Amino acid sequence: MHSKTLRTALATVTAGLAAATCLTAAGPAAASPAAAPAASGVAARNACSSSVAIEGFSDAHDKTTYEGTYVGNFSALATDRHGTIAALSDRSFLFRLDEDTLRPKSVVALADESGAALDSEGLVVDKDGTYLVSSETEPSVRRYSRTGEILDTLPVPDALRATPAGRGQSNGTFEALTLLPDGRTLVASMEYALSGDDTSLVRVQTWQRKKGGGFRLGAQYAYQVDAGLGVPEVTATPDGRLLVLERGFTSGVGNTVRLYLADARRATDVSGTETLTAGQRGLRTVKKTLLTDIAACPSLGATAKQPQPNPLLDNIEGMAVTGRTKGRLDVLLVSDDNQNATQTTRFYRFRVRV
Repeated sequence: MHSKTLRTALATVTAGLAAATCLTAAGPAAASPAAAPAASGVAARNACSSSVAIEGFSDAHDKTTYEGTYVGNFSALATDRHGTIAALSDRSFLFRLDEDTLRPKSVVALADESGAALDSEGLVVDKDGTYLVSSETEPSVRRYSRTGEILDTLPVPDALRATPAGRGQSNGTFEALTLLPDGRTLVASMEYALSGDDTSLVRVQTWQRKKGGGFRLGAQYAYQVDAGLGVPEVTATPDGRLLVLERGFTSGVGNTVRLYLADARRATDVSGTETLTAGQRGLRTVKKTLLTDIAACPSLGATAKQPQPNPLLDNIEGMAVTGRTKGRLDVLLVSDDNQNATQTTRFYRFRVRV
């Protein structure tokens, strides 16, 4: 993520989501970029912070099936072709959803080279329509065709591999995957710190697209998470910065989900650094700015199946920038219900000023 790469603007921004009839009505976002939560009217009721407003949510697809496949366990979202959203289930299924209604239009099963299911967590729709999918089992990043065939596998540093092969925590590796707007830099974030690193420092790995095709390993950065939280999703903004979700869960209390804007342009390349410690001499972490704690959003009448700081909250794990409206980003989020009766598959629409 060099300066030139990060500053490259998105050539074509996907058209914004139309107001979906299945979404709970929440009114317009804040009237102007400078509007604060204390502003009057509908904007104040919908504001989560001075930078973020919620437009609506939908539980319409919770505990449903499509062509015999469970619609849920969603771990990632990405804008796809022909008016669709790609939605990745961590049970190895890739759905295409109608961008307006969010109803499934197709589903493809994914597998590794031996035919085994993936713990699929991160998703990118590449410029040629193929899918880049991360699995946190190994971890790995593979390229799949539109019909689910493996086309390529990207290299992964040994240290990032899950224990005992490397220092990655089991069930805590490549949760997040995104492609910068220039189409040349792929970014994956570990969910949690490596064994031996400070627990607050999560490694962010990049790859650079090669001229002949495929990707080679690029720089690696350190991102400092809030205490007790991990990184379930990272999504590039049109100007090459990153939206980062930080998430945690406390039994009897519920989920913590925060949305940050991150910038790695001045961060230190730590690919050659064996151990990361907080305050380490010469270490510049990825700069981050809090956009909102989602617990601060209006609940909009949402209900929760287990204790939550705000009934709107659930296990939010997937995120995609779907368009721009009046200088703000349209952002779609989804929660992973883990096919659990006490959790909900919930889609959220936000308007974000960065």
